[in-house]
Amino acid sequence: MNNKLNYLVLHCTATPEGRPVSKDDIIRWHTSPVNQGGRGWNRPGYADLVELDGDLVNIIPFNTDDFVDQWEISNGVVGLNGNSRHIVYAGGMDKENKSPKDTRTKEQLATLEVYVKYTIKRHPKILVLGHNEAPNAHGKACPSFNVGEWLRSIGVTEANIYHKPVVEEKKEEVAATTVETNSNEAEA
Repeated sequence: MNNKLNYLVLHCTATPEGRPVSKDDIIRWHTSPVNQGGRGWNRPGYADLVELDGDLVNIIPFNTDDFVDQWEISNGVVGLNGNSRHIVYAGGMDKENKSPKDTRTKEQLATLEVYVKYTIKRHPKILVLGHNEAPNAHGKACPSFNVGEWLRSIGVTEANIYHKPVVEEKKEEVAATTVETNSNEAEA
């Protein structure tokens, strides 16, 4: 079964600033058994890795059509894996590995820009987002920078920038209004 490629999700490795990360590291972290320090997944979470020097390393091969085949799926975000491509940059934490930080090097920035723009060129309707914007992100900081702001700064149009669904925003407004109304009724 093939699913339409709808999303490009940007991630960080959540490793200290300046620490190199390899394809083998990611495969080990994601696919090693839990009792050996891994996540126990059947495949890594990212299709591609941007190393500190800007080199782009493929982890899970994919073709350039508009569909995500079974063999192309990476485990980047629960609920979005079947219709997404996931790319990760090495870094995302301060040197002490205590706080999220945008650690992208100028080389990583250049590679990410080309990668995003190329992906949009190949898939004009794709939406680009950070892992922290996904519906199931649960308070994650990943990728440790504001993806929408960065995309706008490199000239990506709003049509390709993921926005929180209006339905979710409306639910929050309704909930707030309901609480306020109930409070006012209690006072009356």
